[in-house]
Amino acid sequence: MNCYSSAVTNNSTSYSATIGGRYGGVSGGCVPHLRHECLSFSSSFQSKSHSIFHSKTRTSKSQRKTIISCSSSSSNSDKVKLLREILDSPGVHQGPACFDALSANLVQSAGFPLCFTSGFSISASRLGLPDTGFLSYGEMIDQGSLITQSVNIPVIGDADNGYGNAMNVKRTVKGYISAGFAGIILEDQVSPKACGHTQGRKVVSREEAVMRIKAAVDARNESGSDIVIVARTDARQALSLDEALYRSRAFADAGADVVFIDALASKQEMEAFCQVSPLVPKMANMLEGGGKTPILTPLELEDIGYKIVAYPLSLIGVSIRAMQDALTAIKGGRIPPPGSMPPFEEIKDILGFNAYYEEEKRYATTTDQLLSKRDSSRDPFSGIWSRTLRIKITGRDGIEKLDLRIPAGFLDGITNIVPALGGVNLKKLLDDATEEIGGKLLDFNDRMGDRIQVFLEVLRSSATMVQRAASGSATDPQLDQTSPFYVHPSDGPSSVCVLPKLTGSNYHLWARSMTRALGGKMKLEFFARNLRFIFQSLNVAVELDVLVNPCVVLNAITLCFMQFVS
Repeated sequence: MNCYSSAVTNNSTSYSATIGGRYGGVSGGCVPHLRHECLSFSSSFQSKSHSIFHSKTRTSKSQRKTIISCSSSSSNSDKVKLLREILDSPGVHQGPACFDALSANLVQSAGFPLCFTSGFSISASRLGLPDTGFLSYGEMIDQGSLITQSVNIPVIGDADNGYGNAMNVKRTVKGYISAGFAGIILEDQVSPKACGHTQGRKVVSREEAVMRIKAAVDARNESGSDIVIVARTDARQALSLDEALYRSRAFADAGADVVFIDALASKQEMEAFCQVSPLVPKMANMLEGGGKTPILTPLELEDIGYKIVAYPLSLIGVSIRAMQDALTAIKGGRIPPPGSMPPFEEIKDILGFNAYYEEEKRYATTTDQLLSKRDSSRDPFSGIWSRTLRIKITGRDGIEKLDLRIPAGFLDGITNIVPALGGVNLKKLLDDATEEIGGKLLDFNDRMGDRIQVFLEVLRSSATMVQRAASGSATDPQLDQTSPFYVHPSDGPSSVCVLPKLTGSNYHLWARSMTRALGGKMKLEFFARNLRFIFQSLNVAVELDVLVNPCVVLNAITLCFMQFVS
């Protein structure tokens, strides 16, 4: 099934200018995949700018209508035409390297005019293996098709050494055209190839390298396509700079649209390269994190003579580090801090859930409409979030071991606190309870003889609690459990809610534990509003709306409880 996206906007994000080039000014549109904005490339880029980030006018939510997309709406010929406009336009143009559809979408959403695929990153993400020739032609075609179908910007595909001799190169070029690539990078390494900027690189003979490019040009002509051929040589590291310069000139004479020498070792070598075939665009590779080529700014690259620049490791590199940090936090009994990952709502928006839900309404049946009326609003304290589960554990000796409340939306996290609930279908119990509040959902004894009770209660934000208390409309704080002044019967002067106890020298450790304890008791907002000097002394910037967020409350409860069970 071939479905596509479209967008109707009054104010769209736009990049516009008048340029002269191979195709002249071309009017075209771009609707980012699963996004709520439209990028309009009426013509591509302004001559006075050195990057594609121009003035933008964000589309307001009231002025736009987004329809979900399952594939790119731009044809391959449109993307090729756009890529050639980029190559003919003034300035240097940046293209981060993606490795899957999501990373390609993020590149497009960030406003870049093009992106590359990275064999290094695809090998890492798809196979978990180094970029040493493990990836096959078929795997790269498969991954590339998913990437090109998900975006409307041109994608230049990494085709390694063409996966064989000149005849294999012809098949590779035709396959990349069918996969939707606007450009293809072909290198002159032997098989199996080695990754750029690493040891052990070897290249084929000069004659065979040129024949590969001629075969690529023939395949393009036979296909009736105008795919951009980027000819790369690894001879600088394998042989010498002089040989690399000679091959670049020969590639340009053979019909390559862009030439690229990998692993140039200095700015002087880069300048020498850009003097070869000056009318043919040059590609730079800014290998982040310590490659052989010096890292230069886009302005410096333009001054030297480069036209496009790739950033091959940024996306895969930060992804690896972010996953390592998240796994370290989870293994330590925590969750990744809020600042290290987008909120769930933003993740859903990036992936297109909200656009999907809007378009889904167009095809809703009568039954679907009836069911939708029963759905709650998006208010975090409505629907399932308007209810809490009170979990009470009493020991065989009659002493209360635990009495806490958890938002009903966090059913999956409850078993981390009370393992005995692992085999209980709490969701079904909630569904059966419907709107009944205050009822007892569970009452049983575990294998240790402890009595476990689960009650269904109403969740109110602590902001509402404070307002009720301030207005005098609340009941006696000794009886009203929603009051910020309420103290549970199990809490008293002898209760130990914070570990370790304050000794004077451990103030900061104690303060962190106290903040968690107050958050778990849903008292943190009250203190933040009325005793701001406490947080100022802790040098903590408090966002009051965050303190009542169920995620924050549950996280505080979990961290506090773990102090006692660890």
